[in-house]
Amino acid sequence: MYPEYAAWSSTLKTNAILAEVVDILNALNANIMAIGSGKPAKRPKPYPRPGKQPNKDEKHFGRGALPVDQLHQWIEERRAKHARGSTGHHNGHTSAPRSSTESDRADGTGG
Repeated sequence: MYPEYAAWSSTLKTNAILAEVVDILNALNANIMAIGSGKPAKRPKPYPRPGKQPNKDEKHFGRGALPVDQLHQWIEERRAKHARGSTGHHNGHTSAPRSSTESDRADGTGG
């Protein structure tokens, strides 16, 4: 309808602009924090862009998808614990079960 705006209608361009805005806000926040602390500002990590490999120093959580049957079992166990009023931990959080493909399975099959 408006050909002069066609270049701005791309989701990719919008996402790129938003990533730049996040980077600028993170840098601004780091500078404000540095002013308050009297220490030099640490350069914040850039917001991840599509197509770029993640930094190898970053922590990644999980080892893959959990099979649906194990997920359903875990959810039901959580519901049962919640119904009994027992969370099992002081903060109410429990970890999801590990995937059956992991080598350290409790049944010793090694996945």
